[in-house]
Formats: sequence, structure tokens, C-alpha cells
Amino acid sequence: MSLSFRFGTVGAPKSTPKKPGGSVGAILRLAELELDAFELGWVQSVRVSETTCADIRLAALEKDLSLSVHAPYFINLNADDIEWPKSRKRLMDAAHYGNLAGATDIIFHPGSYFGKDSKEVLPIAIERLQGCLIELQQSGNPVHLRPETMGKSAMLGSFEDVLLMSKKLPGVEPCIDFAHLHARAGNGSMNSYEEWSRLIEQMGNTLGESSLKQLHIHLSGIEYSAKGEREHLPIREADLDISAIFRALKENHCQGRILCESPILEDDAIYLRDLWQELENVA
Repeated sequence: MSLSFRFGTVGAPKSTPKKPGGSVGAILRLAELELDAFELGWVQSVRVSETTCADIRLAALEKDLSLSVHAPYFINLNADDIEWPKSRKRLMDAAHYGNLAGATDIIFHPGSYFGKDSKEVLPIAIERLQGCLIELQQSGNPVHLRPETMGKSAMLGSFEDVLLMSKKLPGVEPCIDFAHLHARAGNGSMNSYEEWSRLIEQMGNTLGESSLKQLHIHLSGIEYSAKGEREHLPIREADLDISAIFRALKENHCQGRILCESPILEDDAIYLRDLWQELENVA
């Protein structure tokens, strides 16, 4: 049956064979596992040829996999004037080659507050993102840029941050990492059906109901301290209440993609898919 969410992994499944290997091999392996989404993990740098991009696009089309890109970690919308051009190039390279590979969405970490207030940082971030969007539009590149919600309170990327960026800029949509939002609180909160429902309703009210039909979600278990995220964990080894998240998504008629970032990538992606399928089958 067709589910309202597609499921897959951020980065190649652990069980991807050496041949053909790479992103094409990852796509073939995901299809074998009956997973239908893949986030290309270009997290260190964008080093890919146009020929490889064409191969990735073709494999994804043949297997009906939805593609996104996780851009390099080293992007900071709040970088100083010397560092910003380097950050910008990383984001734009991910968008250019991602589009060639057939990806529709470019996920990135927005950066750091550097001790400043979010109200001071956000206007800079929005202005810089707007410049990126103008260049993408001028080049005919239709990808969405998706700033990710981050797991540490010192990082630019609260739910409110990414919501405001998305509200101000057509072409920007959130990447909602539920584990990060749970860890960011640092006190075990953001882990109930009521909290997640309020968050989803806020997104729908701010960005329109259509935004809830094209969600891009990251999920994993997570270890955290009072300062936020420490590391990702297998889902069943962590305290994140997946059932509460899924109930909130279902009750709000959400659709989109759920990409797993657990250390046991495809195992937990399959676990999430099966949980969601059970929930959808309940009248």
C-alpha cells in the first residue's frame, strides 16, 4: 500500500554492497529494503561529478526514490564577512549538484548564534538566504532550501528560527528533526503528543496547511544533557517517544518524508516505516 510518508536514510545504508557501492548502490539497496527516500550525505564536502549526478538521478527515477541532499556541516548563515563566502559556496554547490542528481530539497545546518540573541542573528541569516534563493531562481534551479532544527540551544536553528526563515522566504521550508528539538530543550520535555501537536499546528498556521503535506523530517534516538544534543542513538535505546510524534503527525493529516539518522540506519528506518504502516492501518 502507498503510505502518506516516504521512509529512508540520511546517507548510505550500512548494508550497501561494495559493488556498485556509492549513492547508486545505496539507492538499489534501499529499494531492496522497500524504502523509498534517500538523503545524499554530502556532509563533509560536495565532491561529485555531473556524470555521477546523472547516474544517481537515473537510479532514483527507476526505483521511484525521492532524493534530498544533506549539505556540508560547515555552513553558517551567521559567519563573519570573511567566512560567509565559503559557507555560501558550500550551500550553493550542494544545491547545484543536488539538482543535477534529482534532489528536490537541500538540508543544511543554519549555524551558530555566537552568543548573540536570535533576534539579532535572524535578519542577517534571512538576508543571506534570500541572496542564495535569488541566484537559484535566476539559474532555473527549483530546489527547496531547508534549514534544520538543531539540537543545541547555542545553535541557530530553534523551531521558531526555521519557521521564521520559511515564512519570510518562498523557497525555504523547515527540516524538522524531532530528536534535535527534544534534545534542545535539555530537560526531557518536547516529548509528548500535546507538545508535538502544538508545534505542528503552529507550523500549519504560520506556513499554511500545504506545508504539512510536504514535511521533511529527521528521526533518530538521541542522548542529551542540559546543554542539548550529545549523540544520536538507536531509536529503541533512547527516550524519544516515537508513538507520540506519529500520533501527532497522523491526527494533523501530515505527509512527506521521514529520514532516519540513527546509528543503525536502515534497521531503524524499516522500524519507523512499519510503525507508521501499523498506525495508518488503524481506522
